[in-house]
Amino acid sequence: MTEQRLTEDPTYWEIVWTQFEKRRLAYWSMWGVVGLVLVAVYCPIFISNKPFIWSVDGGSYSFPWLASLFDRNFFESSLDIAFNTLMLPGTFIAIPVLIIWRRSKHMGRRLRAPRRRRAALIGIGLWFFSFLLALFFSFGTPKTLYPKLEKELVAQGKQVSSVYPMFPYSFRQVDLDDTFAEPSFSHPLGTNKSGQDVFSRLIYGTRISLTIGVFAVSIYIFIGIFFGALAGYYGGRVDILIQRFIEVVISVPSFFLILTIAAFIENRSIFHIMLVIALVRWCGPARLVRSEFLRLRKLDYVSAAKAVGFRERTIIFKHILPNAIGPVLVAATFGVAAAILIESSMSFLGLGDVRVPSWGQILSTGRESGSWVLILAPGFAIFLTVTLLNLMGEGFRDALDPKLRK
Repeated sequence: MTEQRLTEDPTYWEIVWTQFEKRRLAYWSMWGVVGLVLVAVYCPIFISNKPFIWSVDGGSYSFPWLASLFDRNFFESSLDIAFNTLMLPGTFIAIPVLIIWRRSKHMGRRLRAPRRRRAALIGIGLWFFSFLLALFFSFGTPKTLYPKLEKELVAQGKQVSSVYPMFPYSFRQVDLDDTFAEPSFSHPLGTNKSGQDVFSRLIYGTRISLTIGVFAVSIYIFIGIFFGALAGYYGGRVDILIQRFIEVVISVPSFFLILTIAAFIENRSIFHIMLVIALVRWCGPARLVRSEFLRLRKLDYVSAAKAVGFRERTIIFKHILPNAIGPVLVAATFGVAAAILIESSMSFLGLGDVRVPSWGQILSTGRESGSWVLILAPGFAIFLTVTLLNLMGEGFRDALDPKLRK
């Protein structure tokens, strides 16, 4: 098996990954993005006003923090429930999947890739099933501010045993007696006009930005691939019709179109924002896929597939598309950064989802109040995230270009 692996030629994506690793700035930027994802997933461990352990007068212990992860009165957004599911069941699912992934590296290349794909699909499927269960069995408990309750119980002479996260705050916790507090040990970035801790809102805002970036791009990449593949494969009238429609959409400034559509939606949510971004930005990937299909459809392997009698959808999506997906993946990486900027701009202008913590909302509050902390903190978060994504995208673009291989 080892001799077989050594004699086999590396696959195309293995060559791309090897070239990407040689670009150190892009490589470490990728790990920076991974770090942001980990912060988004595991932030409740460090920031929450629910104690891990709670007991009064030596009574039975309860675990409010664990129960709060699927409490719809505490985490009102389904997005938070999804991340919390990824944090607990997802972590335990990821361990055996990673073991299978790692063990497969010691096998032959022909066995390794299918095993990895199968392990990834199993992990995603189990996480999605856990998320559906969490949504179905989620519950709501009366809102209890445990730090305040603990002070009241101690003042009454009761003994309270509790263990809190490092920062015992919720991004929704409001304290009108502590508005626009300066940065301190208890509030590293101070508070806003509602007395909410800015640091907790900034960290939880990572979930919003990354989710909107990834899912909005996923939606419009799917739309772009579908229409681009049809236009490039069939050509003729189909191509002309799709191209004219793309030109109409492109002729309208996308950001102003996004603002116009969002203004007509009364109760905006992050899912509306993702759909709006996707509906106006799918044209770029569609044109990329179309150009690749126009080039690839004339190659011999496509003619052979037609001669054998494969169905057209099989030729399009199983034979041509895998060879045309490279430029689209690069565009998707840059698209995530662009989607984060769009969402932040919409929140800054008051057209975002006001129920969730957003970097644009914090920046808008800083502009209104003139607080340099509320301006620099979200500004640096946006700058760092967009820079890491752009550097990673440039690395993949160079790795996919045969002329720039080292």
